[in-house]
Parts: sequence; C-alpha cells; structure tokens
Amino acid sequence: MNTPVAIILLVVGIILLIFGFTSMDSINSSFTKFFSGHPTDKSMWLLIGGAVATVVGLVGFTRGRSV
Repeated sequence: MNTPVAIILLVVGIILLIFGFTSMDSINSSFTKFFSGHPTDKSMWLLIGGAVATVVGLVGFTRGRSV
C-alpha cells in the first residue's frame, strides 16, 4: 500500500473515532442508552469504521516503510 494512502486512512480513522466518541456522549445517544441499554447505531458504525480504518492505515504505513 502506498504510504500517502495509509496516512490518509490513519487520519480518517482517527477522525471517525473522535466523531464516534463525541456521538456516544450526545443527548440522543444518552436517551437511547437509557431506554434500550445500547448506544445508537450511528455511534457504533462510526467507532467500528474508525477502528478498521485506523488499523488498516497503521498496517499499511508500517509495511510501506519497511519495503
């Protein structure tokens, strides 16, 4: 994987994680957690997508530098 692509994935992943954690602390998510016991789907997808993009970016960055 190209190093610039890996860096972009890493940055996008971190941004998605930040949005996911912020979304989990919103009032809407608080009401959903109160009544259902689970965070909103949007929060979960942001966290999952951010984690996947961050891991792929890190792997691509470390493999791109060693070659």
